[in-house]
Amino acid sequence: MFLVLIPTSQLQQLLTNVLLPFIAVVFLLYHHHHVRAAMILLPKHNNATDRSSLLVFKSALTSYPHRVLDQWNDSVHFCEWQGITCGGPRHPERVVALQLSSLDLVGIVSPDLGNLTFLRTIDLSSNHLHGHIPQELSNLPRIQIINLGSNSLSGAIPPQLGNCRNLNTIDLSHNSLQGPVPSEFGSFRSLHTLNLNSNSVTGQIPPSLANVSSLAYLDLRHNLLSGGIPPSLGKLSNLIYLYLGFNNLGGTIPPSLWNLTSLQQVSLDANGLHGSLPPDVGRALPQLTFLSIFVNHMHGPIPISLSNASDLNFIQLFENNFSGTIPRNLGSLRNLQVLELTFNQLEAREPDDWNFFTALSNCTVLSVLGLGYNNLGGFLPSSLVNLSSSSLQLLHMGGNYIQGSIPTQMGNLVGLTSLDLGPNLLTGSIPDSIGMLLNLHQIDLNTNNFSGDIPSAIGNLSQLTQLYLDFNGFSGIIPSSLGNCTSLEFLNLGYNKLTGTIPKEILTISTLSRLLSVQENLLTGTIPPEVGSLVNLGKLRLTGNKLSGEIPTSLGKCVVLQFLYLGRNLLHGSIPASLRTLRGLQELDLSQNNLSGSIPSFLKDFDYLTSLNLSFNDFEGELPTKGVFANASALSVLGNKKLCGGIPILHLAPCPFQAPKKKHKSPTPVVIISVASALVCSLILFLLVAACYWTRHKSRRKHIQNSTAKEQYINVSYAELAKATDGFSEANLIGSGEFGSVYRGKLDGGKVVAVKVFNLQNLGALKSFVAECDAFRNIRHRNLIKILTACSSVDFNGNDFKAMVFPLMANGSLESWLHPKTNDRPKNLNIIQRMNIAIDVASAVEYLHHHGQTPIIHCDLKPSNILLDDDMTAIVCDFGLVRFMKESTTTHTSSGVKGTIGYIAPEYGMSNRVSTQGDVYSYGILLLELFTGKRPTDHSFKEDLSLRTFVETALPDRVMDILDVRMLMEEENSSSDDDAPEIKGARILSCASSVLRIGLLCINDLPMERMDMKTITNELHAVRNVFISNSSTRHKSYVPTAAM
Repeated sequence: MFLVLIPTSQLQQLLTNVLLPFIAVVFLLYHHHHVRAAMILLPKHNNATDRSSLLVFKSALTSYPHRVLDQWNDSVHFCEWQGITCGGPRHPERVVALQLSSLDLVGIVSPDLGNLTFLRTIDLSSNHLHGHIPQELSNLPRIQIINLGSNSLSGAIPPQLGNCRNLNTIDLSHNSLQGPVPSEFGSFRSLHTLNLNSNSVTGQIPPSLANVSSLAYLDLRHNLLSGGIPPSLGKLSNLIYLYLGFNNLGGTIPPSLWNLTSLQQVSLDANGLHGSLPPDVGRALPQLTFLSIFVNHMHGPIPISLSNASDLNFIQLFENNFSGTIPRNLGSLRNLQVLELTFNQLEAREPDDWNFFTALSNCTVLSVLGLGYNNLGGFLPSSLVNLSSSSLQLLHMGGNYIQGSIPTQMGNLVGLTSLDLGPNLLTGSIPDSIGMLLNLHQIDLNTNNFSGDIPSAIGNLSQLTQLYLDFNGFSGIIPSSLGNCTSLEFLNLGYNKLTGTIPKEILTISTLSRLLSVQENLLTGTIPPEVGSLVNLGKLRLTGNKLSGEIPTSLGKCVVLQFLYLGRNLLHGSIPASLRTLRGLQELDLSQNNLSGSIPSFLKDFDYLTSLNLSFNDFEGELPTKGVFANASALSVLGNKKLCGGIPILHLAPCPFQAPKKKHKSPTPVVIISVASALVCSLILFLLVAACYWTRHKSRRKHIQNSTAKEQYINVSYAELAKATDGFSEANLIGSGEFGSVYRGKLDGGKVVAVKVFNLQNLGALKSFVAECDAFRNIRHRNLIKILTACSSVDFNGNDFKAMVFPLMANGSLESWLHPKTNDRPKNLNIIQRMNIAIDVASAVEYLHHHGQTPIIHCDLKPSNILLDDDMTAIVCDFGLVRFMKESTTTHTSSGVKGTIGYIAPEYGMSNRVSTQGDVYSYGILLLELFTGKRPTDHSFKEDLSLRTFVETALPDRVMDILDVRMLMEEENSSSDDDAPEIKGARILSCASSVLRIGLLCINDLPMERMDMKTITNELHAVRNVFISNSSTRHKSYVPTAAM
């Protein structure tokens, strides 16, 4: 090898003139065919790219009504366009922020935003954007904040977003996103906030989120998440806010969560969580300010240690199964604003159990106190008036067994906006000081034992919107001062002993829009013509009074009326033609009056009319056959003997043919003599029978008298009942059972009743009569049938006669709704109606089991023993097989256990012992039948298939396949729900699944493993409230104001 030395000047010349050009040529030749591909695969992002990407984003918008993007053109540099921020010392003209929130933008999110490679913030929240979230956003290496909340975005959350390692905030809340939470989100290095609230996200919470140690705010509320809460979330040592409420989460709360000492707010509401709160929760979470676990299945005591979290201001534990007494030391929480414990099993039996109430007077900022629907007994503490007078707004204690009276100093609580003390066992009168609570919007004192006058001072409450005083013993007149309550929407004074006339002042309250009820009182006089001023009223109830005169023509001005009940009064005259304007009527009851004339033909044109009761009046003429008159089950015209025509199933006499009048022949002497002879013979025979009856059986005739001085039962004889039922005619037969038959009847006073006549020839019928009498002496509940009277006498032939008289329920039995006969009009119940019926029956059975002097076992729960009144409230009836429990949880019956096949508990077939768990079994079968529409004895259940296995095999994946099709159709046709079909379907699925699971827990083979009726009632309330809270339809029920 030779080493050649070249001078520096020559070497430089060689490099410049030979080598460099050669290398350049080789490079260009080698890479020429790759240039275009390289330009495509590796685009160079610059200022122009940013500008063009923004213009593509603008073009994807179909509307921007505030003209905010009008300046996005060449006349202005794009860095000065509204919503655009450029910046950075090295790249001053690159876009770093796109902020266009709350501008009513309509359109899609352009994928070209992924070209804004210097972008750190995207905020397009609170607009009307739709479509999918573009996965191209994952191409933004510097992105820190993505806020697309409050739009209409759909589709799945792009898992590629997990590549944006610098993300600090992701807010996709209040959209319609579906699919799972991407497990890739566990790779974020500095994520502080993840907010997916109010979407339709499914699947489980990914355990990988535990890897995001920086996470401080996690909000997954209002989705469709299932499974359990991952215990690994206990690794999130910086977590401050944890919101997982309103999902389908189950299992227990992982103990690891209670070790997160940084937690300040915990919301796990409306899931299926169970278990108990740890005793030291207050010490473990010293910074806790907000604890909300309402509508779950939590049980056990409320931990005393909660008082250690001294900054705690919200405690919401309602609709669970918490038990025991309420800790007194909660009164040491000086910052406590909301204490919501409604719908649990908390107790107060001894005076010391109410000490917490006195201690709460130390909570000077307490605004919401909810203790309703627990097992609180004893006397209402007088310390009630010492609660924070200015801050307390909601006081809800209804649904308990509290005795005593309302303190006279009640007027001290001047901040109250809602007072709910019903139902309870309170007595006495309402103190006049209630008129000092000028901020009250709601007073609910229903179903107590209040007496005396309704205070005229209530008229001072000009902000009052709801007043419920029904089911009490109020007497005297309705104070005209109520007319000063110019904000009233609901006014219910029904089921009292009010006298006098309807004051015209309350008929001029223009805001009365939802309900005016004075039914079942002793009101007299006429219906004032001022009733026509209620132009916004939807429901008017005047049933069961002594109102006289004619129906005022002014009633035709109430064009919003949907429900009009004037039955059981003394009204006369004809139906005024002015009522033709009430075309929105759904139910009209004019029964049991003295109305006459023809039935107006315009009623057939009322398209929404589903129930028309004109029975027991004096109407005449031809009955229409179209509209509501074409449906026999929607129409009642009994007791109008002058009516003719109508559809054949009504069996009315045909209307006479109006032919030209002809001269009639006079009756012959033979006819006259025959008729007279027959009449005389009949009269003699009747007198002989009556004389024998009176002399032989005068001493044996007796009536069942009232066992208490509180209610006065009417006295009826066999003759009166025979007259009321047209001699117990087949036409008045409602139904028959093992021990007797039930007839429709009309007493002399005009009251329509159901008469249950016992067939004493059947073994056990007499015992059934005695059992029912014993039961009715010991029970009083709004969901149990109320007995009007009983008769123990003899018939005209001297045979023993036993009967009981009950109110006639307008909507028949649940049996007729679930399983209508072939010729009956189809009857459909929506899901809320079924939930309400389930809760009504559960409440009644819970009362029988737990709240009487002696526990009572019904022994025959089934749809035919559930009646529905005109409000579709469920009423449990037929106590012929009832058993009274003694000391133990079971009772022995020597006659053997009877019931109905399919509903009777399996253990009853092995012994003569009955128990409350047997009723629970029957109730569980009833619950499954209510939602599937199938009887337990359905012909399709053969071999190993039963109603139980039918439901078990469908859970959880095929629930929609087994639900009653009529219920689904009713929900589908509902016009009051604006939810998208898939959202509505998810709500129905969640609700029905929960109910069916409860039903299965009730029919466990082992009696001791079944739920008790208290738990069942609470759980069903929880399921219903979750369904309602996720629905656009609202019902009268407690809605927590502090729920997040």
